[in-house]
Amino acid sequence: VFQVGRAPVEGAAVLAREGRGLVEDVEPAHLRAAELALDTPGISVVDVALLAARLGATAMHDPTEGGLAAGLHEIAAASGARLRLDRTTVLWWEPAVALCTAAGADPWATLASGTLLAAFDAAEAGRVASAFSAAGHEAAVIAIAERGAGVVDTRNNPVAWPERDEISRLFEDVR
Repeated sequence: VFQVGRAPVEGAAVLAREGRGLVEDVEPAHLRAAELALDTPGISVVDVALLAARLGATAMHDPTEGGLAAGLHEIAAASGARLRLDRTTVLWWEPAVALCTAAGADPWATLASGTLLAAFDAAEAGRVASAFSAAGHEAAVIAIAERGAGVVDTRNNPVAWPERDEISRLFEDVR
C-alpha cells in the first residue's frame, strides 16, 4: 500500500483556520503553511488517483475522517486482509504534526484529505514508485497486505481504529 502525499494536511488547515486557541504555541511559519494548506499542498487527490488507476492500482482510498489509521483499517476491511504498517515510512507533513502536537491531537487519527492510499501488486512496487516520482508525486510504501484482518505494525502491535476523528474530538471538547 502506497501513501501518496503527506498527511494530515486538511486537519492542519482546519486547526489553523478554526482552532486558533488550540494552536497558539506553533511556529508562525507552520501556522501560515497550515492556513494555506487547502491550496498548497492541497487536498485534491483526483490527479494522483487517475495516475494510480492507470498504473494498475487494485484499491484506492482518500483517508479523510479518522486519518491514516482509519483509512488503513478501511482498506484492510474492504480487502479482507491484514495490513502490516511500517510506521517509519509514513509521509508526515511537518506543519500538520506541529499543529496536532500543540492541540493534543493524534496525527494518525486526524483528518487526512490530500493523501491517497493506493494498493498495488508487490511485484510492481518499484515501477509504481518510479512513475509517481516522475509525475512529481511524493509516495512511499507504508504497508503490505497479508492473510488476516486489521492493521498491525512491523512489531505486530495492533494499530487502533479511531473511534472518531481528532478534529471532531477537539472541537467537541472546545464547546
